[in-house]
Amino acid sequence: MKLVNVFPFLEWLSSYKKSWLKGDITAGLTVGVMLIPQGIAYAMIAGLPPIYGLYTAMIPQVVYAFFGTSRQLAVGPSAMDSLIVASGIGAIATLGSENFILLAILLALFIGVIQLAFGLFRLGFLVNFLSKPVISGFTSAAALIIGLNQLKHLLGVDMQRNNHLQNLVIDAVNHIKYINWATFLIGLFSILILVFLKRYFKKIPAALVVVILGIVVVKLFNLHQYGVKIVGNIPKGLPYFKIPQFSLETIKELGPLAITLALIAFMEAISVAKAIESKHMNYKVKANKELIALGLGNIVGSLFQSYPSTGGFGRTAVNNQSGANTPFAAIISASVVALTLLFLTPLFYYLPKAVLGAIILVAVFSLLDFKVPYQLWKYTKRDLIILNVTLLVTATVGIKEGIITGVILSLVMLIYKSTKPHVAVLGNVPNSYLYRNIKRFDQLIVLKDVLIIRFDAQLHFANTTYFKDTIYNEAYKKGKDLKIIVIDGESLNNLDSSGVYALEEILKYFKEKNIELYFTGLKGPVRDTIYKSNIIQNIGQEHCFMSIQEAIDYYHNKTDTTDNKVYIQQRNS
Repeated sequence: MKLVNVFPFLEWLSSYKKSWLKGDITAGLTVGVMLIPQGIAYAMIAGLPPIYGLYTAMIPQVVYAFFGTSRQLAVGPSAMDSLIVASGIGAIATLGSENFILLAILLALFIGVIQLAFGLFRLGFLVNFLSKPVISGFTSAAALIIGLNQLKHLLGVDMQRNNHLQNLVIDAVNHIKYINWATFLIGLFSILILVFLKRYFKKIPAALVVVILGIVVVKLFNLHQYGVKIVGNIPKGLPYFKIPQFSLETIKELGPLAITLALIAFMEAISVAKAIESKHMNYKVKANKELIALGLGNIVGSLFQSYPSTGGFGRTAVNNQSGANTPFAAIISASVVALTLLFLTPLFYYLPKAVLGAIILVAVFSLLDFKVPYQLWKYTKRDLIILNVTLLVTATVGIKEGIITGVILSLVMLIYKSTKPHVAVLGNVPNSYLYRNIKRFDQLIVLKDVLIIRFDAQLHFANTTYFKDTIYNEAYKKGKDLKIIVIDGESLNNLDSSGVYALEEILKYFKEKNIELYFTGLKGPVRDTIYKSNIIQNIGQEHCFMSIQEAIDYYHNKTDTTDNKVYIQQRNS
């Protein structure tokens, strides 16, 4: 086994160029500065003290730098994962309590173990069960919940944290009359500054700017004495090593949440990593190794009091835009966070929570997905239903329930579509050997005594009845003129035992009616099954052809048919 397969950092380290150093340092400093207010803000979403957001911004990304295959992915806390932590653990422990903190750290350990196991056993494909509509609906619902939960910080009112959209809206309406105007103005101006800087001055760390301005304004005018809530004391010092304690009961409580979050976190990271990979040609992101890297990051992070982490889109984009060439940039970023933990945490005492609420609100606005629903409306209403159901259940019932509902609905839709796949009756394109769907093309030549049919799916137990009924119905439409049926097998990818029995029934049915069946373009796996099942004896070797035209020519030569059996089929769709 090559060492580079175990330690991917050896690949970029061995070929490191001096010209890369400037970009790595610049990107590392930029992301490091960005991570400080972001880590504090995301810890607030998770219901944890700010210090744990900084721990999570430091430890996991150092581990990822050594084991990850993406050279720009920036690992740390994320808004969505923080929300899931708050909602999942909040159901079994009081937010911010000692037990809540211990469970959040323990959750990171469980997630890390699951991701590591998935990576070692090459189970990265499991994330494919989270389809695009499910992801879009879930992230949009998460963005709405996260955003509305920030209203208490932006308005300066005592709203209760909640993960149900309807409760948040009702609570906000009931508290609107108690608004603290100083807090509201700080939050509003913070949002405006963030949007302005992100749009016109992308290289300036907008979050840090509003953090500094917020601290200065509160300190200068003593606004904390007028009801403006501030962060207060953040402990100094680096995290210490501690093995989380747990019991079998704890595993049972956190197990479902850990599996769900492990897949979601991996989905977030791999989608971002792949997007950035497409902009670079000097490395390849490997899904299973990413699982191992993220898993180790969460495991080691939990030993140093981090809560669940993953790759963040915003951080990664900034990292890439700032010139990061290798994961050495992540080590620089972690060093910036470490220096902050050692020396700079007292500076954040007067940081208004309204500023953190504004940072979160602007960050999660990008999670609201308007593009995908619009696209689905145009070309696939079924997937739009999946998206909307996932969104509604997530927003009104719960995070886990929304994801599970979306996945189940996706599978149900997939099974339903597989029971009634696309079937096409084909006609000949004049003056060619091509055959096309008579419902989609004009002026196709169709023989009165020949039915050519294409089944666009593998033939399995769930769709054999549909397959048989379709052929019987199309044969009935042809009437007494029908002499042969040509089954085009180009789109027939596989054949199970139920498919074999279905073919036997069809052969027997049409043999009694003196109608022959020809098969064309059958693929290797289908031919293997036909021969192993001995159904080839009923079909006949002479009735299997490479192309539809060969089958038609064979029939013409055999029966000496004439042109008066041809008519022109107009498109009827």
